[in-house]
Amino acid sequence: MSKLLVVDDDLDMLTLVRTALEKDGHQVDTEAAAVNVHPARCRLYDLLLLDVMMPGEDGFSLCSRIRTEVDCPILFLTAKAEDTALVQGFGLGADDYIKKPFSIAELRARVNAHLRREVRQPTRTLSRGGVRFDIQAKVAIVGERTIPFTKSEYAICEHLAMHTGQVFTKEQLYEAIFGYDAAGDSSAVAEHIKNIRAKLKVGDISPIETIWGVGYKWKKNSVL
Repeated sequence: MSKLLVVDDDLDMLTLVRTALEKDGHQVDTEAAAVNVHPARCRLYDLLLLDVMMPGEDGFSLCSRIRTEVDCPILFLTAKAEDTALVQGFGLGADDYIKKPFSIAELRARVNAHLRREVRQPTRTLSRGGVRFDIQAKVAIVGERTIPFTKSEYAICEHLAMHTGQVFTKEQLYEAIFGYDAAGDSSAVAEHIKNIRAKLKVGDISPIETIWGVGYKWKKNSVL
C-alpha cells in the first residue's frame, strides 16, 4: 500500500481522486489549500498530486517550495496544457502531469505507473557518452559532478543510454518509462529532454540526438 497526498481546492475533485485511488489499495490524504502543506509532512508520502490552479498559493509555487525536501514523484492535475505551463512545471521538478478532464482509468494508470517505477530494483551500472550511470542508486555523474536530474529525467536519460543508437518516439519513451499502456504525452517527454540537455551542458556533452519527425536516440559514437 502506498501513501498519497492530493492537493486541490475543488472538494468534489478531492473526493473523486481519493475514491478512485483508494480502490487500488492506497492510503489517500487530501488537502484543499496549498498553504497548509509543509515540506516535512510531504516526506511521509510516496507520491504527490497537485492541482495547478488554486487560489492563494498555486500548485507551481507549492512544488517549488517542497521539491528540495521530498524525493517522491510529483504529478500535476491541470487544465493548463500549453507549452509555457509545461516548461514551468517540469522546470520546478514535476515528474508528470494529468490533463483535466481525465478519466478515472487514466488517473489510476498514471499514478500506479509512477509508483511501480519507484520500487524497481536494477543492479547494473554503465557509462555512455561521458555520463556514468549508477543504476542502483539512480544517479548520473559527469566527471566528478552529480547531475541534478529529477526521477523522470534520469529514467528517460538512462533508457536512451541503455539502448544506444536506437530511435524512440516520444510515445515509446513515455510508455517505456512510466508503463502507461496508451499513447504517451509527447509534450511531457519533449520538456524532459530539454531539461536533460540543459543539465548535461555542465560537462559540455550532448549525447541525445533528435531524429526530426521520429523521436530521440543516444548517439552511437557516445558509447564509452
